[in-house]
Amino acid sequence: MQTARVSTRIIHSTIGCATALVLCGAPSALAQEKQKIAYKVTAENSKYTQRNTIDVGDESGHQLTLFEIHRTFPSNAPVINGVKLKETFTRGYADYINSNGLSVNYTMYTLDNGDKFYSHSSTMGQADAAGKRTTAGVGQILGGTGKFAAMKGLVRSTGVSDGKANFNETQTEIEYWFAK
Repeated sequence: MQTARVSTRIIHSTIGCATALVLCGAPSALAQEKQKIAYKVTAENSKYTQRNTIDVGDESGHQLTLFEIHRTFPSNAPVINGVKLKETFTRGYADYINSNGLSVNYTMYTLDNGDKFYSHSSTMGQADAAGKRTTAGVGQILGGTGKFAAMKGLVRSTGVSDGKANFNETQTEIEYWFAK
């Protein structure tokens, strides 16, 4: 009977210690796995390289647009997993009424070492009377190449744009981790 009590105490102590180790160690392990970076790309480093717009015809101002935006980092490039970000290409399509509406975007991020990673996001924009849009977007990282093949995460952005004036600037936050 006493042996059973001692065995039960040992089991409970072992479980208690293991639980404490897991609970104390887990947050720091998770914090080390997830990384966050943030950056801004100003209008002088962000250009529409392609933009094709057609009128839908059902109402005034309803347009569909295919576009490509090239962004570069000539100085203060963000560092992702130890590698500087060189450039991004965002390709997407939009369904706007008077520059208000949703766009769906696919972004390719190219790093200094040649590796790439990719994201898919949706952006909602609203325009003022002059056509300048404020935007908010969110998306997910789909993986990549080389060192970034197992990359996963979230991309959040806000921005200001005017496609007709070739004006686009954005502020982006990337939260990422690597799947095991």
